[in-house]
Amino acid sequence: MPIFERAGTSLYYEEFGSGYPLLLFAPGGMRSGIEFWHKSPFDPTREFAANFRVIAMDQRNAGRSHGPVSATDGWHTYASDHLALLDHLGIKRCHTMGGCIGSTYCLNLIKAAPERVSAAVLQNPIGLHENREAFREMFNGWAKELQRNDARLTDAALASFREQMYGSDFVFGVTRDFVRSCTTPLLVLAGDDLYHPAPISREIATLAPKAELVEHWKTPDTVNAAVARVRDFLTKHQGA
Repeated sequence: MPIFERAGTSLYYEEFGSGYPLLLFAPGGMRSGIEFWHKSPFDPTREFAANFRVIAMDQRNAGRSHGPVSATDGWHTYASDHLALLDHLGIKRCHTMGGCIGSTYCLNLIKAAPERVSAAVLQNPIGLHENREAFREMFNGWAKELQRNDARLTDAALASFREQMYGSDFVFGVTRDFVRSCTTPLLVLAGDDLYHPAPISREIATLAPKAELVEHWKTPDTVNAAVARVRDFLTKHQGA
């Protein structure tokens, strides 16, 4: 079982196929893990293994990964995990694809180390649009599960962590000014529900100077074309 250990954190990951590396950040909110890809309209671990070295992972304290929790944790904590995993795998530069919360993981990784990401696919981006309490409730449900397994985790520490994750606006992990300045090519597969508001997807695509938007991709009559569009996009920017 592939496990990467770092600083008390154990990260589970799987690899599929070979070629230019594609690092995946799964849907699922704070429970972001590989299994959620299998529930997605299309599964990149299956669709892209013929063309890329696909690396999927369970985020810390999700799926088969675990790690410490502190009041100062936030998006930077996850970006540190992602960079450490890339270093462990000997990957200097890669594509990324994120679903749901994974879209913000992509953007935050680009912010932390733009030279490491050649292109990113943002599937169902999360963002603030009349849904603040929904994100807080989602986090709280996950946090209560952690507390059942570790009584040392206090409500105050978890509340601080929650606000580090979801206390800001837009896509939470980066600002609009950052997206305006982001020169990494982005392909946005638009969201259309409470956690993945369509206006957020459109705003990302409008702000980013090298962004493309796909609004219809989830239904049986559109998913095959969307898979082909993602594959073409990644191939075009491979090694860029």
